[in-house]
Amino acid sequence: MIILQPRPLTIEAFAPYGDVLETGAAHELRHINYGNTDRYHDVAALDVLAEGGQPLVSIFRSRPLPRPIAVTVMERHPLSSQAFYPLSQHPYMVVVAEAGEFDAGKLQAFIASGTQGVNYRKGTWHHYSLALDKPCDFLVIDRGGPEKNCDEVFLDGANIRTVNY
Repeated sequence: MIILQPRPLTIEAFAPYGDVLETGAAHELRHINYGNTDRYHDVAALDVLAEGGQPLVSIFRSRPLPRPIAVTVMERHPLSSQAFYPLSQHPYMVVVAEAGEFDAGKLQAFIASGTQGVNYRKGTWHHYSLALDKPCDFLVIDRGGPEKNCDEVFLDGANIRTVNY
């Protein structure tokens, strides 16, 4: 059995999988709107244009699963990145594995605060959004287009669980 121990989401720890969307990730701070707004510029490398794709902006609502969470499915998007930013300000869990051949032994789990988003790089394996205590809404930026852009692997959830966080 694989037990995933979630750790705090940080820019450094998440770097193999994508970007953490938070003010500290900005490549530049710009003062705009006559000095009344701080723009934390360029916090994620969006990658959605492959094979004629176009950017989509959606809102996803995720409901909490029973704990400990059984990891039963992982997905990846071979043609694009996929960014999630919480709108509900509630912590949530992120489960990932590096791009390439899926390896359950390399799964990692992170706890994101309600003010941190994630941008999964193209091909990064990830679980769907895991709300923890309450339903969570996420602003999602991903790729639209006619090509198939979601691969899934189904796992034996009895063998892969998160700790009862």
